[in-house]
Amino acid sequence: MLANIVSYSGNIIVHVVRYVGDLTLLLGRTVYHVFTPPFNAYRVLSQAKRIGPGSFLIASLVAFFIGMIMALQMAYLMLEMSAEIYIPSVVAVSLTRELAPVLTALIVAGRIGAGITAEIGSMTVTEQVDAMRAFAVNPVKYLVVPRFLGLVIMLPVLTVFADLVGMLGGFVICVYKLYISPTLYFSMIADALTAKDIVTGLTKTVFFGAIIALVGCHQGLNVQSGAEGVGRSTTIAVVISFILIIIADCFFTTLFYFLLRV
Repeated sequence: MLANIVSYSGNIIVHVVRYVGDLTLLLGRTVYHVFTPPFNAYRVLSQAKRIGPGSFLIASLVAFFIGMIMALQMAYLMLEMSAEIYIPSVVAVSLTRELAPVLTALIVAGRIGAGITAEIGSMTVTEQVDAMRAFAVNPVKYLVVPRFLGLVIMLPVLTVFADLVGMLGGFVICVYKLYISPTLYFSMIADALTAKDIVTGLTKTVFFGAIIALVGCHQGLNVQSGAEGVGRSTTIAVVISFILIIIADCFFTTLFYFLLRV
C-alpha cells in the first residue's frame, strides 16, 4: 500500500516537473520569436480584437456584481461599528489589487484559453501544423506568438475596465443602500487608492495572460487521439490555467506585499 502511494506520488511529481519544463521551453521559444522578424502586426491585432471586445461584456458583468456583493457583505459588519464610510476604500483596494485581476484572468482562461486549445488542437489533428512545418513555417511564430501577445496586451486592458465597473457596482450599493453621497464615495476611493495598488494589480495580469496563452497553445500543439483528444485537452487546459493563475497570484501577492513591501 505504501509502495503504491509513493509510486503514484512520484509519477505525479514527474509529470508536473515535465509539464512545467515543457511550458518553460515554449515560453523561451515564444519570447525569442516575438523579437525575431518577420513581424505580423495584423495577426496580433486580430487576436487582441478577439480577446478584448469579445470578453469585455462578461468580465464587466462579473466585476459589477462582485463590487455590489463586496459592498453588501461588508455593510453588515461596518454598520455595526458605524464605519460604513470605509466601504468604498475597501472595495476599491480589493478590486484593484486582487479580485479584478484574478477574476478577469479566470474568465478569459475559460473563454479564450479553451478556444485557443480547441482551435490549435483541431489544426494539429488535421495535420495542418505538420503542413506548416513542411512548408518551413514555424508553428510557434505563426500560432503561438500572436495569441501570446494578444493576451499579454489585452488582459491588463480588460482588468482596468473591470476595476472601474466593479467600483461602479460598489457605488450603487453605497449610494442607494447605505446613503453615502456620490462625492464622498469617489473621494474615499481617491484617498485610498495609490499608484502601487493599480500597478501591482496590472503587473499580475501580464503574467496571467502569458500563462493562459502558453497553456492553451501547449495543449493544442500536443493533442492526441483525434476529436476526443481535442475535447480532453481543452478541459485540461482550462483546469491547469486556473490552477497556475491562483498559484501565480499567491506568489506575486507574497512578493509584492510581504517581501518587497509594495
